[in-house]
Amino acid sequence: MNPAPMAISFTKASACGNDFLIIDGAAAPADISQFTQRICDRHNGVGADGVEWLFPAPDADVEARLINADGSAAEISGNGTRCVAAFLCADHGRESVAIRTGAGVKTCTLTARNGRAYDFEIALGVPEFIAELVIPTSFGDVRGAEVSMGNPHFVAFLSEFWPDWQARAAEIQRSSCFKHGVNVELLVVQDRRNIKVCFFERGVGETRSSGTGSCAAAVAAIVSGYTDSPVRVHAPGGTQLVRFDKEVFLRGPAELICQGQFFV
Repeated sequence: MNPAPMAISFTKASACGNDFLIIDGAAAPADISQFTQRICDRHNGVGADGVEWLFPAPDADVEARLINADGSAAEISGNGTRCVAAFLCADHGRESVAIRTGAGVKTCTLTARNGRAYDFEIALGVPEFIAELVIPTSFGDVRGAEVSMGNPHFVAFLSEFWPDWQARAAEIQRSSCFKHGVNVELLVVQDRRNIKVCFFERGVGETRSSGTGSCAAAVAAIVSGYTDSPVRVHAPGGTQLVRFDKEVFLRGPAELICQGQFFV
């Protein structure tokens, strides 16, 4: 009789199409990077943009360590942090959750709930508008702003999205200007309160949404004088609201999709 296969339990959640797997860190295998790549694979795994591994935290409700789909570590995901908050609220009936990330402790406040769908406002702290940059590329110079939300971003201002924007964003991402890699946001201003953004993230590539990316784009647009706070950030996966007055607050949904076991 064959023994039962070893399995790791997971919960899948999505925030505006930016999807994550949430797994108890106690179950993490020795090679957490390789396992994350396997389980995030969209053909031979469960499929996700990354895994939020949960560990006990002395100064928060939980610590969430984010590993991207390619196995690389990231400081924080705004959307991933909201997904963790939805998971904790579902289990414990909480209305406010403090989550330790690689960019510090972030507090998520529940603003609405409908079944497995939650809406949170998350306090993401003080952003750093680092510099305006011009990035040389094979298709010409690209003007934008370097912004830190506890993780690195480059926000490029466009009049309209390029048809081949993914390839161009990937080239921007490979620029030697960014020593620690960068998340790329391509931004089109619609009016003083609305922007459209496409996202190309470290360790993942194209994503349907990004929490910290939405914040970086909104901050860049506000600081550059194109928009006023609060700003609605429209992305392929949905809309999030960013307000910025010294600190940044991000409001958006998170939905629990499914639970299951992945054979090791």
